[in-house]
Amino acid sequence: DLIVKIFQLEIPGVWLIDPEPFVDERGMFFRHFCGHEFLNAGIDNDIKQTNISRNFKKHTLRGFHYQVRPFQEAKTMFCMTGSFHVKVVDIRKGSKTFMSHISVDLNKRESKSLHIPRGCAVGFLTMEDDSTMLYYMYEFFKEGAYAGFRYNDPAFDFVWPAEPKVISEKDKNYPDFDPDKIT
Repeated sequence: DLIVKIFQLEIPGVWLIDPEPFVDERGMFFRHFCGHEFLNAGIDNDIKQTNISRNFKKHTLRGFHYQVRPFQEAKTMFCMTGSFHVKVVDIRKGSKTFMSHISVDLNKRESKSLHIPRGCAVGFLTMEDDSTMLYYMYEFFKEGAYAGFRYNDPAFDFVWPAEPKVISEKDKNYPDFDPDKIT
């Protein structure tokens, strides 16, 4: 039997998904997603769309991104190639971990996934050239509901493992996080 271990991280609803691969002379085979196992852990399994983020250069930064109510999105992220340093920020008002953040490293060698619940923002930094992330999205993208804040927002005191070298103008120019604007 293929097994997927699912571990709750410090922010409620953030789960690290660690498959136990079957390995033989042909290579490796593992279960990446199982609706039953996700439901048993309390993770939504109603995937609406799949996205791929292909990043050509090491130290490319994306984020922090999220969708506002009522279009909040959960996502499960999986590194297909390269490696990523991922930060998750809890922006759920009323949460005991509101405005706290955690970091997780994802890479193609370990085959782990990260599930982020609705109401959290995500940013990541590539740690290798040609790093590709697959996202299972649990809500449809909604134009006008997309929001974000800067990777270096002073409200959070983020420490990145390297200085970002490639970042979009949009991500560079997001405003400071304003907890009063979160519903």
